[in-house]
Amino acid sequence: MIDKSHLTVLWTTDNPVTAEKMALMYTVNALTQGWWEKVTLIVWGAAVNLVCTSPVIRQQIQAAITAGVHVTACKACADQLDASETLKGLGIEVKYWGAPLTEILKNDEALLTV
Repeated sequence: MIDKSHLTVLWTTDNPVTAEKMALMYTVNALTQGWWEKVTLIVWGAAVNLVCTSPVIRQQIQAAITAGVHVTACKACADQLDASETLKGLGIEVKYWGAPLTEILKNDEALLTV
């Protein structure tokens, strides 16, 4: 059965405006306003670099985690970008996401890509 109460957001851009004004703002509001019961934000690709280099984005990641957003990152990307330990230090789960993302897609679960 498809879980229609869980939103997964796949964030791949390193654009700071998109990160702040869409990926992070929407995930926090979606959860705190009750639009979704559970929200997962996957940090993937170029977004990994942005998280590691921007103090503003790191602060917003912390706020999202505090609000209850499950923030996780692609381990393959993080390892290749030498960022796994930095992400873990921010409280971000780092795991391989290829197979789980494929399952989300195959199951037609709620997925928003940015």
